[in-house]
Amino acid sequence: MDAATVAGSIATVTIQRMDHVGVVVDDLTGAIEFFEALGLQVDGQVMELGDARVDRILALEGVKTKVAFLRTPDGHGALEVIEYLSPRHEGEERRHPANVPGLRHVTFAVDDLEATKERLLAKGGEMVGEVVNYDDSYLLGYVYGPSGIIVELAEKLG
Repeated sequence: MDAATVAGSIATVTIQRMDHVGVVVDDLTGAIEFFEALGLQVDGQVMELGDARVDRILALEGVKTKVAFLRTPDGHGALEVIEYLSPRHEGEERRHPANVPGLRHVTFAVDDLEATKERLLAKGGEMVGEVVNYDDSYLLGYVYGPSGIIVELAEKLG
């Protein structure tokens, strides 16, 4: 595709914004506590969902879930955190390396990476690697969160 075709395609896009990212966890209560320690806030109430419409959307049968939306303090970003009561996923290791294809991490800008990291570790998080000073512009670190979700913490320096 040439640049003019790409530019023309972009002009016809009807996207308004990125609304939220959905993550599936094994323990909704623990996940809420973890993400609250990060600074997200539950938006509304924890909901229980499951009916024929949900089954059709997901192409699964007998779906029953508990769902919470957690918003960033500025109100612009959100995580939809979902625990499937049925059908439950059984199987493989949840903590995959950062290079496995698929949605691998969610990044949050923080004002104090070390303090945030300590709060997350106290809620069951585990460091993936090390916190690194990246070109004196950011401190960056990856933390395994609930169900193996990788949370990147980014503190702007200077």
